[in-house]
Amino acid sequence: MVHPGPLLIFGSLGLQEILVVLLILLLLFGGRKIPELARGLGRGIREFKTGVQETPKKDPEALPRETQGNDAPPKDS
Repeated sequence: MVHPGPLLIFGSLGLQEILVVLLILLLLFGGRKIPELARGLGRGIREFKTGVQETPKKDPEALPRETQGNDAPPKDS
């Protein structure tokens, strides 16, 4: 199987269109801000992936109060 090129994610955008978008981003955010934005995006994606992969843990504090082992019927006052 042939591995698709890295620019396949851009669909039908050509190289010139991608360069124009990158140039506009550079003008809007500046050279120092773009790495910070990319780093934050990478951290967010990583946190999302780990959150999806984690299995839910049974934590009694996370359950609503009604389901926390309160099997006895309520007493009449």
